[in-house]
Amino acid sequence: MSFMGVNILPAQVLVKTLNIERNEWLEWRKKGIGGSDAAAVAGLNPWKSPFAVWMEKTGQIEPEEPGEAAYWGTILEDIVTQEFSKRTGMKVRRRNAILQHPDFPWMLANIDRMIVGENVGLECKTTSAYNAKEWEDDEVPAQYLVQVQHYMAVTGAKSWWLAVLIGGNRFLYKRVDQDEELIQQLIEIELDFWENHVVPGIPPEMDGSSASTEFLKKMYPEGKPNTIDLPSEAGELIESLDLLNEELKALEMRKAECENRLKAMLGESEIGKFGDRLVTWKNIKTSRFDSKAFAKDYPDLYEKYLKTSQYRKFAVK
Repeated sequence: MSFMGVNILPAQVLVKTLNIERNEWLEWRKKGIGGSDAAAVAGLNPWKSPFAVWMEKTGQIEPEEPGEAAYWGTILEDIVTQEFSKRTGMKVRRRNAILQHPDFPWMLANIDRMIVGENVGLECKTTSAYNAKEWEDDEVPAQYLVQVQHYMAVTGAKSWWLAVLIGGNRFLYKRVDQDEELIQQLIEIELDFWENHVVPGIPPEMDGSSASTEFLKKMYPEGKPNTIDLPSEAGELIESLDLLNEELKALEMRKAECENRLKAMLGESEIGKFGDRLVTWKNIKTSRFDSKAFAKDYPDLYEKYLKTSQYRKFAVK
């Protein structure tokens, strides 16, 4: 399948967002795949799975509230923008709208800034110092590369700037040029996801995300005591699960060994230092309710306040 992926017409304005409420903005986002969704749909977002995107777009879960890192990213966005303008001399302006590709209406873009006088955008990021290696030399994290290529597909821009504040004290900015081959692949992936999963309400393949786990709990809350024959694919999954369990046991043993050797080094000391790392083995006191003793001494009262819950336990024997 082949498309003219890059937009050669002005992007359409799906909705203006200057004074829009967050709940309304989230509803508009359900009408297509945005830049931050694109990497997840392509399997390149380390924090979000295609299944979670499907759940959001079909209205089965609400998008998670921004975490601490996302909150500070939003707060610092203006500062990153100002620093970009200061260092490059480029003026930028907000684009208070959700944009829509004229040929592919399910491709949306809610962009940070546009460069004044050019059809070029700016995406602002903040990240931890632990992620500094992802930005070395000409490198750009894959999820952000996909995000700005998605924006270029929607807007027809030939390039996009990425500005990032790393660890609160290191500032970088990089230009990403339009990659028509990557955009072509993105459109095919997004089209398949939208038309074969979101529109008909058919979930993508299960993955290990919490969204998949919660979906299965919701769909099949209670099991029936019958036995069925599983398809041939089950054999491969069971074999993979066996191997993974063996690897996990070996890793747990290795982890315990490392911990015990460090504990032996600490001895009676609670804190040990190695460079800028701290190793602690502290005294902790806890108080726990003895439910068994309470049930024995006050059986009637225990039964009165006993709460029964039901869940399904998974096992491979």
